Amino acid sequence: MSRSAPEVAVGVGEVFAGVFDLLAEWRHPIEAVIDASPEVRPAELDAVVSELVLPRLTEPDPLLVGAGFIADGAIVRGRDVHFAWWLGPLEANPVLGSTTEPTRLDLSTRGYTEYLRDFRALEWYSIPASTRHAHVTGPYVDHLCTCDYILTLTMPVHAAAADGSGNGGSGMVGVVGADISVRRLEHELLAAFLEVPKPLALVNEAGRVVLSTDPALQVGQLADSAAETEACPGTPFRVLVEPAASGSK
Repeated sequence: MSRSAPEVAVGVGEVFAGVFDLLAEWRHPIEAVIDASPEVRPAELDAVVSELVLPRLTEPDPLLVGAGFIADGAIVRGRDVHFAWWLGPLEANPVLGSTTEPTRLDLSTRGYTEYLRDFRALEWYSIPASTRHAHVTGPYVDHLCTCDYILTLTMPVHAAAADGSGNGGSGMVGVVGADISVRRLEHELLAAFLEVPKPLALVNEAGRVVLSTDPALQVGQLADSAAETEACPGTPFRVLVEPAASGSK
């Protein structure tokens, strides 16, 4: 059996559409908790988020390696920023070791100080804040948690209390998000890619490789945009046919 590049591109779109649909489902109960009180208790928010994300991190062969909600401190009592974020079980992780259960992201360690200082300027937060739409960041190496290439999908969360206009509008109070490791994405997509007779590469908007059936193209490398291209519906990704490495880094 063989596939075409357009069929593979549609398959990529379906995988990411499933995650975006999940984020949209999570967003509603989080917004409901925030709108119920002008000042949210961290424990209450954590309970709601954990109930949403933990089942997806512990299901058999989970697609997600991490998930949760990052709240702007304006809505959480006594906090400048609040991460209700969990990591799924990890194998031989250089930071956390091997884990068999989900792990809550611990922001009390010194290593997170600089990261938290400018978190609103980071792509996974700043783009949803400016566009009010969902966004995919990556591939990039997650030095804080997984120490591996990941993609981060984020979607803005809004609350009426944050608008301040009194006219029924809503303002952004944080992002709900999920991380997918590139290794796990390869497991999801590579078989279909290999059914296309020609070499393929999945690249982001900047042309950086997410996965490839050409051994000469590695994750994070820039591919030449002159190759034949198939857009992946609903995503910032493209499938390149017979791609070549770019001269840029």
